[in-house]
Amino acid sequence: MVLAFSRDPSARWMYPNPYHYLTHFPRFVQAFGGNAFAQETAYWIDGYAGAALWFPPGVEPDADSVIDVLEQTTAESEQADLFAVFELMGHYHPDQPHWYLSIIGVKPTQQGKGYGSALMQPVLMQCDRDRIPAYLESSNPANIRFYERHGFEVLGTIQVGSSPPIFPMLRHPQSRT
Repeated sequence: MVLAFSRDPSARWMYPNPYHYLTHFPRFVQAFGGNAFAQETAYWIDGYAGAALWFPPGVEPDADSVIDVLEQTTAESEQADLFAVFELMGHYHPDQPHWYLSIIGVKPTQQGKGYGSALMQPVLMQCDRDRIPAYLESSNPANIRFYERHGFEVLGTIQVGSSPPIFPMLRHPQSRT
């Protein structure tokens, strides 16, 4: 995930210093997406060229761990904006049961090979079968079209102070044709 997010606007806003990014971003990924491993809903492809950390309905990131990591690893001057962003992200989460794609990434050298689509397909097929929506936040505007091709729609824009914009997105179950 470190390579996949190395040019991500939000990740680099959180950790603008390269050393801090390399040192602390893995801790953030573990805190924010680690529950997917416990749920057995972490998917990877081609020797970890890409990974998707999905949360099934009713499972969310470990908020206490996320807060602890961010308080310990991000610049104090950015923390008010950072925590406000996370609070707003929470407002966009659907109230009804949904799958949550907490983190997805593909190494830059492996992008364009269909890995991202392959990592999303098992859960999106399950969403369609079970008639459950899927939700994510796109931290990179360049990825919005990719998610739209998979049926996601932008719900709004989250931007606080110096933060880059984040785009909450929802995908309603698709009908089989």
